[in-house]
Amino acid sequence: MLMANPATLRNLVKRYETLRNAHARLGTSESSRQLEDVSYTLCVTTGTRAVPDALAAASAQLSAVPSAGSLGMAAGPAEVQLTA
Repeated sequence: MLMANPATLRNLVKRYETLRNAHARLGTSESSRQLEDVSYTLCVTTGTRAVPDALAAASAQLSAVPSAGSLGMAAGPAEVQLTA
């Protein structure tokens, strides 16, 4: 089974949480579209079909990978570009 890059996966989960909170506050069509985009990307990246399953899969994958700090490596930002 293919595994997503841990930094990319962490960024997707963080972006999902940020957009979910923003959409709860704003409730605009733009915030809805952005949330749908990142939800889709998260599901595709984890090989799932529903966001709760994607979040569980991401958590399982990330818990199986040592953190960059424990390896003595600096964690650099991994950019995730979502486009329509």
